[in-house]
Amino acid sequence: MPLDPQVKAFLDRAAEIARPRPWELPPLLARQSYTGMLQMTGPKDVPVGRIENVTIPGPGGDIRARVYSPVAASGPMPGLVFFHGGGFVVGGLDSHDGLCRQLAAEGGFSVIAVDYRLAPEHVYPAAVDDALAATLWIEQEAAALGLDAGKLAVGGDSAGALLAAVVTQKVREKGGLKLAYQLLLFPNTQIGGETRSLKEFASGYFMERRLMEHFHALYLPPDASRDDPAVSPLRAEDFSGLPPAYVMLAGYDPLHDEGLAYAEKLRAAGVAVTVADYPGLVHCFIYLQTVLPEAHAAMTAAACAVRAALDAA
Repeated sequence: MPLDPQVKAFLDRAAEIARPRPWELPPLLARQSYTGMLQMTGPKDVPVGRIENVTIPGPGGDIRARVYSPVAASGPMPGLVFFHGGGFVVGGLDSHDGLCRQLAAEGGFSVIAVDYRLAPEHVYPAAVDDALAATLWIEQEAAALGLDAGKLAVGGDSAGALLAAVVTQKVREKGGLKLAYQLLLFPNTQIGGETRSLKEFASGYFMERRLMEHFHALYLPPDASRDDPAVSPLRAEDFSGLPPAYVMLAGYDPLHDEGLAYAEKLRAAGVAVTVADYPGLVHCFIYLQTVLPEAHAAMTAAACAVRAALDAA
């Protein structure tokens, strides 16, 4: 299927703008650029009932988080713990504010966005440790947060989806908390390794392979094993007993094939998986809501899938 013409027009216009490439920028400027782009092209003015900033005790200090409650929320609410994308280097509460609002509004559940530590200031395993600690704390403090501890899911986009996948594996190993669902949007499921999509869409399709490798070099210390499931959840040996999953993919995404491989491993282990594959679109096209009408519909479908799973938990 050819690249969506609206996406192609957007990419062509972006390519004409003279600007530094993201891997040429220091992390602080890269973060400002990334947040500015998402705020420009992402969901706008999405109504929610309430937003509360909270602080979570973490292994490396306090973790900021933001709780989004939908309009007319009442009683203990089902909740989605959300980890933002950005290659473990950029992104945060502000970059994904519109997306989290949309998930809460479209799904009718609370969203708890977690502002985990970023590289290069905090290398692996800081992000993983924060993601796990935040998830466990949210379950423990569910009543105070207005949440139903028995109806919790985890999710994220890109690098955030990798963190969500790792959290499900670690929670299963620890026992206790039973997550109801995982929402994996364009997941990065391995660091290192080759796939067809990584080679074929390495450049020119919104997400650049060179940028991914640059971010991974900032994220991973030299002694970190890329085969460790906490680094590359696709390389875990056991996928049984993990929560049901919704995996969103895009045909022109360098990460397409590793995301599909993760879904297939879950399915082979008996885990219920929904794969929403958009063949003519690019990595994280859900950010492009001001230029691509299909982006909103894709997020609505994902939010509804999460809500159905939480209702059934």
